[in-house]
Amino acid sequence: MKVRISGDQSEFSIQHDGHVVLRHGPACPALVMARGKSDVTMLRGNFCIEDAPFDAVTPTGWACIDDTTIDLLDGDAAVARLMIDDAAVTVTSLLPGYDRLWLHLHAEAGEAVWGGGEQMSYLALNGRRFPMWTSEPGVGRDKSTALTRLMDETGMAGGDYWNTNYPQPTFLTSRWLAVHLDASVYSVLDFTHPARHTVEVWAPTARLEIFAADNPRDLVSALSTRFGRPAPLPDWAIGGAIVGLKQGTRSFDRLDTFIAAGTAVSGLWCEDWAGIRETSFGRRLFWDWQRSETRYPDLPARIKDLNARGIRFLAYANPYLAVDGVLYREACDGGHLCRRLDADEPYLVDFGEFDCGVLDFTREETCEWFARRILCEEMLDIGIDGWMADFGEYLPTDVRLASGIDAMEAHNLWPVLWARVNDRALAMRGRQGDAVFFMRAGFSGVSGHCPLLWAGDQSVDFTRHDGIGTVVTGALSAGLVGNAYSHSDCGGYTSLHGNVRSEELMLRWCELAAFAPVLRSHEGNRPDDNLQYDSTPELLACFARWSRVHAHLAPYVRALCDEAVATGLPVQRPLFLHHADEPDLYDVQDQFLYGADLMVAPVIEEGATRRRVVLPGTGPWRHVWSGEDFAPGTHDIAAPIGHPPVFYRPDSAFAALFAGLREIGIE
Repeated sequence: MKVRISGDQSEFSIQHDGHVVLRHGPACPALVMARGKSDVTMLRGNFCIEDAPFDAVTPTGWACIDDTTIDLLDGDAAVARLMIDDAAVTVTSLLPGYDRLWLHLHAEAGEAVWGGGEQMSYLALNGRRFPMWTSEPGVGRDKSTALTRLMDETGMAGGDYWNTNYPQPTFLTSRWLAVHLDASVYSVLDFTHPARHTVEVWAPTARLEIFAADNPRDLVSALSTRFGRPAPLPDWAIGGAIVGLKQGTRSFDRLDTFIAAGTAVSGLWCEDWAGIRETSFGRRLFWDWQRSETRYPDLPARIKDLNARGIRFLAYANPYLAVDGVLYREACDGGHLCRRLDADEPYLVDFGEFDCGVLDFTREETCEWFARRILCEEMLDIGIDGWMADFGEYLPTDVRLASGIDAMEAHNLWPVLWARVNDRALAMRGRQGDAVFFMRAGFSGVSGHCPLLWAGDQSVDFTRHDGIGTVVTGALSAGLVGNAYSHSDCGGYTSLHGNVRSEELMLRWCELAAFAPVLRSHEGNRPDDNLQYDSTPELLACFARWSRVHAHLAPYVRALCDEAVATGLPVQRPLFLHHADEPDLYDVQDQFLYGADLMVAPVIEEGATRRRVVLPGTGPWRHVWSGEDFAPGTHDIAAPIGHPPVFYRPDSAFAALFAGLREIGIE
């Protein structure tokens, strides 16, 4: 990067690859500094974070120390220092106790912005601010709705548009620049001012890494290199449906019903393998990660029988242990739990009618113990081939950690440490690239360890900020910052206060989930109150049909996985990734490119039987179900249930494969 000084010496700019990144002078100060006083409250993974900054200073002067160092001045006093290298700008407060920084980066008129990790409500971030703090995303996530207000009142759990399991302080702009804050502290990406992009950092030092490219694909590729390229998904994971059932041994009989209906089955996922606990929230799991002989007697033999039929068995784990479980006592004896600040006792977290200890993954012995003792010995060694690696967002800010790191700094790092432990277990048994775990929580660098994301706990509805459509936005935003593979709970998850699945929702979710690299169903938190895919012959037939669509596309998905490994490009892509010269595509978040050759426009509005579809580029797109060619542009497309708008490029190397979708019995 280079420093450019204005002709009248009144201001300077920092430029990278010919683009202005930062300008500073009396009319455009690049920094505001203050002391902070935070107040953090956590209830079951939902956080209320408030701050009362004081003694703010806005330096307007500056002085060059050398070619790579600039002091920012308040009057004649140096109050902060900028250090510049080829790839980053580092700002450091020179005033004791100043631990709040607001860095104002240059923005141009009309510049689009994306990123922020996995954002569920908005793909384009312009005009809004996004706190970077991993947490429960909330139920409803829309302060104007009765459900969100009720959840806020009863448990601080309503959420807002910016709440996410997976934040990442990285953003990309339509100048094909990207900025990444290299820190795990609480931060905010603020795009509310049209002339600047502001990064708020709760630390006395902030290092901003800068990336530049000629196009969005190369920019995304560079970011994937920085944060970790994915491994290819195994053939079994992309070759059919993973059926989620949690009814003990009865799950095996129910799976046979799916198979008899013509479902292409790659796996059976029984998250209740370790037992269940009934709570007011719904059917929860017993958080002691060893098989329940009561619920699943002789599970290893059952798994062998499934394997003989070409079906894998998947389970569930998270980084907490219930106090009434056997492994909690073992963890206590081994010193594996986070401690209270005021006593040498395990810190307990209330997860809703049961308490748990938190594994201390800043301690090497604990990482090794959990990976070996639980994930290997209790799971991989009995034949389990995958699992939901749940949670990771709940680390309280008032725990004592073995490494001595402050919990406010460790909190966002926790999902990455959790991903490393899971990946370590696969490595211990030589199962990387074969066994698969999937996570909802994340932060910078999780993509280098976690083979698959899932979109978290959507409400079982069509609502704008918490329903079916959010899984599209989540996949697209996460894909821009290094995560190649994403999927969702087919059918949705959260059912509260009378909000239950409709048949329409179940049907539409199948249509969407078939065009993700992994198709996996979920019974939800209240399975007895909600429709399941084997509740009616119609739902079962629908799931079976779309599982066959998913399996049919496996050769194409294999090619996309190979491309992800080679380039870092995600499987599900925003339209602008391949059509950067069409600014009207920059905020399209309700349809996506599946690779470069397939366009998917899922129906995510209740009652809709038609929808607006944008077809980019210059060549024709062929409608999968009718075979009709459509010119580029905007079209009103019929979208009855069973025929979501899906298009492909007639000149694609996979055109014959795509054309074959019409023969899979979509009625």
